[in-house]
Amino acid sequence: MSLRIFPSRRVALYTMKLFITRSLAVLVGLVMILMMLDLLGESGKILAVPGNGEADLWRYVSLRVPVLISRFLPFSVLLGTLIAFAGLNQHSEVVAMKAAGISAHQLIAPLMVASLVLAGALFAFNETVVVNSSRAVEAWSDNDYEPVPPESGILTNVWLLHEGDLLQARHVGGRGPDFHAEGVRLYDREVGTLRRIIQAEHAQPQDGAWKLTNVRVYDSTMNVVRLQPEMRALAGLEPDQLRLAKVDPEKLDFWTLRERIAELEQAGRRSDAAKAGLWHKISGPLSTVLMPLLAATAAFGLARSGQVLLRASVGMALGFAYFVADNFSLAMGNVGAYPPLLAAWAPFILFLLVGETVLIRSEE
Repeated sequence: MSLRIFPSRRVALYTMKLFITRSLAVLVGLVMILMMLDLLGESGKILAVPGNGEADLWRYVSLRVPVLISRFLPFSVLLGTLIAFAGLNQHSEVVAMKAAGISAHQLIAPLMVASLVLAGALFAFNETVVVNSSRAVEAWSDNDYEPVPPESGILTNVWLLHEGDLLQARHVGGRGPDFHAEGVRLYDREVGTLRRIIQAEHAQPQDGAWKLTNVRVYDSTMNVVRLQPEMRALAGLEPDQLRLAKVDPEKLDFWTLRERIAELEQAGRRSDAAKAGLWHKISGPLSTVLMPLLAATAAFGLARSGQVLLRASVGMALGFAYFVADNFSLAMGNVGAYPPLLAAWAPFILFLLVGETVLIRSEE
């Protein structure tokens, strides 16, 4: 038996070409269909805002497409591999390759290399494009598709528990002395009872408290509403508490997320969810490497036995099981039930072993 990884350059290039073209074709089809369905649901909300038009619909598409590509590339690689392997099996090309002395591992090796390149490209794409698009489209949708202020460090729909009171801010942004919050709503509670609801258009830190402007106060004890041009509230609330109230790994690049985790730990707050998201930024793109291994069942077995569809279904089931396990493990890591490293890497390692076991059994 040949110990070389790629016994034939021609065969390696041929299978890589089939794998890449079919994976990209599936990705384009999936993204187009999902984008059209998404746009059908959101176009009415976008066009309902005065001043929004066709250009804003295209802007929404340009922001959502990178997110869809990032989310469905591993799934597209799974389907593309299944289509490529089923075609090779159906035309007895796999039988010819094995008759020439090419093992199952040698057949799948070029696809693993191509998947590794795709994983690297996906990681770079996530870090440079997807995080910015995801942050921009969420800020825009949380602002009901009205224009979002062009400022740095913006966070949307922030919730915080401060001294028994619940605080919500539509968006938080700015740096240093320009740090501020918009659309603030404070639920003032006493011994579990709601006393007041304070709404303000703008809030900015000032002398150890926050200056609220254009304030509307609802007093539940007297059932009255008072309007005030400004008031002071939220004494003792630090700007960093608001800035760290919402650390979303999907909207921060790898290095910025590491800085946020260090700030959370310095502030004495839980960082398990952020750490799991940090490691998942690596394990997530690497899931494309698993897909050829999980789909390899479709390549083996005689086409005349009528089991090609069954084998392809097994490969698809393994791929779906990985995505379910990955989401479940990440959710458990977010609530602190799993350690961050285990939450991010356990499904990958488990299905790597499962795929290798299936491949060895197929080769036997």
